Amino acid sequence: MEPTEYKTMYSVEDRHWWYVGMQRISLMLIERFYPRRTDLHILDAGCGTGAAMAYMAPFGKVVGMDFMDVALRFCQQRGLTELAQGSVVKLPFASGQFDLVTSFDVLCHQSVGDYRDTLEELGRVLKPGGRLFLRLPAYNWLRAHHDEVVHTARRFTAAELVQDLQAAKFTVEKRSYANALLFPLAVGKRLAERIRPPASDYSDIAPNPPWQDALLSRFLFAEAKWLGRANLPFGLTVLVVARKG
Repeated sequence: MEPTEYKTMYSVEDRHWWYVGMQRISLMLIERFYPRRTDLHILDAGCGTGAAMAYMAPFGKVVGMDFMDVALRFCQQRGLTELAQGSVVKLPFASGQFDLVTSFDVLCHQSVGDYRDTLEELGRVLKPGGRLFLRLPAYNWLRAHHDEVVHTARRFTAAELVQDLQAAKFTVEKRSYANALLFPLAVGKRLAERIRPPASDYSDIAPNPPWQDALLSRFLFAEAKWLGRANLPFGLTVLVVARKG
């Protein structure tokens, strides 16, 4: 991802509708599998600017790892100290160390290469019975200008991700899509971009008027409630929780 994108992320993550909505969904899923736990050892693999590290802190000790210096500097600005520099392709951690590994919008990046090998590497650092929580962009046919700017090499379907996790010796416990309610609008926007590509070199992540963030975040908050008891059949995002072994 371009270094300028990290600065944008850091400046909007606490209020942008997509980030706060995904935070609500992520916390709901973690609470579902680890109710009232405060003793987990968690790795956020590809932690970016550290927002997820901060909101997962109530569940236990969270270690953040990222390849980019600029990302880790923003983590430090948040006051986060449990940080490591490295790649998800070869994690700088001992085997069987973590109860939960999260990786949000990372395996889609160009730098990852064959993500199937990376699934095995993420599994290596999990304790027996530990869980992997993945969030990834959905559907290659939705590739657009945003993907180019943030260096997205691939988008996923739930079915292929489940198949690859099973091949890596995981048991899938939750599979769903998210960001379904706004899906038609997003599809229209991205198809329009193919006809008239944006002139900007920036991603879709940018500051919005407060009313817009408040309105759009409500759609993801509603999905978070739904995902606590059921799945969504389509959406802009794939969510999978899988147990090692």
